[in-house]
Amino acid sequence: LPLIGVNPDPERNDGLLLPFSEKTFEGALIRVLENRFICKQVTMAQATTNDGQQLLAFNDFFIGPSSHTSARYHIHFKNKSENQSSSGLIVSTGAGSTGWLSSVMNMSNGIHSTFQHKQTKLNFKMNWDDDRLAFVVREPFLSKHSQISLSGGIITPHETLQLESQMPFNGVIFSDGIESDFLQFNAGCKVEISLAKQKANIVQ
Repeated sequence: LPLIGVNPDPERNDGLLLPFSEKTFEGALIRVLENRFICKQVTMAQATTNDGQQLLAFNDFFIGPSSHTSARYHIHFKNKSENQSSSGLIVSTGAGSTGWLSSVMNMSNGIHSTFQHKQTKLNFKMNWDDDRLAFVVREPFLSKHSQISLSGGIITPHETLQLESQMPFNGVIFSDGIESDFLQFNAGCKVEISLAKQKANIVQ
């Protein structure tokens, strides 16, 4: 199905994924109804739990605690595994790489510049239709019980990021910033993050 993105407040919102305004929306809708529209495909992410639940993400997933506490989980990616304690993970699509993920990059650049007295430019972006996802671990904590070697990575087709919750309660997985629509991610829950088979179609 074609999606028409409408920017409700162009003066405040960049609207990179929302090319239409209230004034131009009607024209876009007419073109869709008359089947004379152009679409751009967007790669999506998929989360699948061990009890069969699924969730799709257009921009990104957040996996972690529902409040400002530590997330504890076991992470496995490619040939590496470890226990981690962090404030959660972000998994981004190409469309989301200019959103939440870019904020993480900005924070890293600012911290490095402040404490290392060097100007750096960590800038990672993907195209909307790139068949890959990027994940980052937020604020990983190093201790004798938690490691930090898997702090980020690129998920390509036929690869999965695997996580098992070690949190007794308040663990969640939600997509695209919609906290109210979540999967529980508590002790015993396992989740695999992969590229979704279906693509979103954004009207241009």
